[in-house]
Amino acid sequence: MRRPSLASKCFLLGTFVIFPLISVNIVKRLDIPAKLRQNCCMMLEAVPAKNILVLHGPNLNLLGSRESEVYGSDTLDEISESLCKLAKDAGANLVNFQSNSEAELVSRIQQAIGDKTDFIIINPAAYTHTSVAMRDALAAARLPFIEVHLSNIFARESFRRKSYFSDLALGVISGLGAKGYHLALEYALNAR
Repeated sequence: MRRPSLASKCFLLGTFVIFPLISVNIVKRLDIPAKLRQNCCMMLEAVPAKNILVLHGPNLNLLGSRESEVYGSDTLDEISESLCKLAKDAGANLVNFQSNSEAELVSRIQQAIGDKTDFIIINPAAYTHTSVAMRDALAAARLPFIEVHLSNIFARESFRRKSYFSDLALGVISGLGAKGYHLALEYALNAR
């Protein structure tokens, strides 16, 4: 495994900047909130992902025909096919799962605990702002994940600016359209 660069050892997490992160043992001794300490350790211990789950929340099955000025013209099938090809080319397995049902998304997250998934990319869509159940499932799974949004949720209505997932996520990619999924996948495959 290649050694992380100095830049990759620098993480901006909430209001804390830790520079440079040298080892898990040092991070475990830092006087920082437990959740931040857990995220830092997860990042340091991580290895390139080989089994990636991409979760797509409600209404994303309508991509390409729904508000293209907000969400872009790519369909969910096009995004999923592109991600599968990139993962396959890198020697990784990738599974896409979309549901309009919160219960089905929670069940799929719980399934990931025992199915060899080692990284999650999630676009919770409308559940971003409402789903404590999905948040709790992700916390229980204890798998690293990146939260992705096609639109810039911070430039939209005020109710869309609150995420129940961001503080658990390794990172959030918002407003870059389908490219956000590709950047999250690149991170999972390489930069970890």
